[in-house]
Amino acid sequence: MKKSIIPFLGMLSILAACNNSSKIEKAATPATDSLRYPEESHFKNIQQLTYGGDNAEAYWSFDGKMLVFQRTNPKDGIPCDQIFIGKIPKPGKPFEYKLLSTGKGRTTCAFFTKDNKHVIYASTHLGSEACPPTPDRAKYGNKYIWPLYSSFDIFMADLDGKIVKQLTNSKGYDAEATLSPDGKKMIYTSTKDGDIELYIMDLENGSEKRITNTLGYDGGAWFSPDGTKLIWRASRPKTEVEIKEYKDLLSENLVAPTNMEVWVSNADGSNARQITSYGQANWAPAYMPDSKRIIFASNHEYKRGFPFNLYTINEDGTNLQKISRDKGFDAFPMFSPNGKKIIFCSNRNNGGTRDTNVFLADWVE
Repeated sequence: MKKSIIPFLGMLSILAACNNSSKIEKAATPATDSLRYPEESHFKNIQQLTYGGDNAEAYWSFDGKMLVFQRTNPKDGIPCDQIFIGKIPKPGKPFEYKLLSTGKGRTTCAFFTKDNKHVIYASTHLGSEACPPTPDRAKYGNKYIWPLYSSFDIFMADLDGKIVKQLTNSKGYDAEATLSPDGKKMIYTSTKDGDIELYIMDLENGSEKRITNTLGYDGGAWFSPDGTKLIWRASRPKTEVEIKEYKDLLSENLVAPTNMEVWVSNADGSNARQITSYGQANWAPAYMPDSKRIIFASNHEYKRGFPFNLYTINEDGTNLQKISRDKGFDAFPMFSPNGKKIIFCSNRNNGGTRDTNVFLADWVE
């Protein structure tokens, strides 16, 4: 959910039950800028990497040579999200990728380790080999809700998919993990203390610190590229009605992520402050390469709840700029380590389906 967060537009979770972890997937890759809307002046040479299904949360390796992402495609025998990795293709070449996760349960929120030889991700496979059930939204007035599966724990695997370490083992939801620029710390979301909070773990010794303490959902956190700050999405229920609804859903391991704003703090969690106040869902935030500006996804311009587009904003909340223009969904932006390219996920070029795919573009300032 992060991050894992699976898009509000029907890009529901992406999980898989593939049996062959060495299977390589390929897709033809256009080498033109026909995938770019005229107003998208910050994108150039857009390349579509995946075709079909729900593909999301694609993130770079620290050396900028690989991507890890989550994918669901029932047509390919992937009924719920599983984790895949692949090398960044040269322009015009197909993107080749393989299954990294176990193919059991549901997975989310993968991230490379600093050595580029391992990946961390959350999975429910220890709870059950089957995909966990999705919530019955009719029971909750057809509201958009996310499940917080208590069987989610965070694991580390090598690039052949072998799990080498289990990093969390709480009775609650543990997921949405990313790493600090030096690779030594992991920030993640957990419900182990009764609310949806952020924790930072020292990967060497396993010690950890809870860094949020306010009622509401805190998740999808990242370190800034210079390692001095954190950024995440948060809900802050305030009225009695909002608080009751939040707590009632949480008691059933659910959350309604329809009212979220972007927050930042120092790297230790101090000086936490809200950056956006647009209403609706402002999420999937990340610091830009300069560690000062922010990029995030939002539907705040549209009362109907979509499209979601990408926006940039200064750290002080000024200079909001709209970056992307798809009529459905653009989200999960991540800049390459050198800051010259950007990965994002979008509904564009999906033939009128609900497919979400991964796109690579040059970034133009």
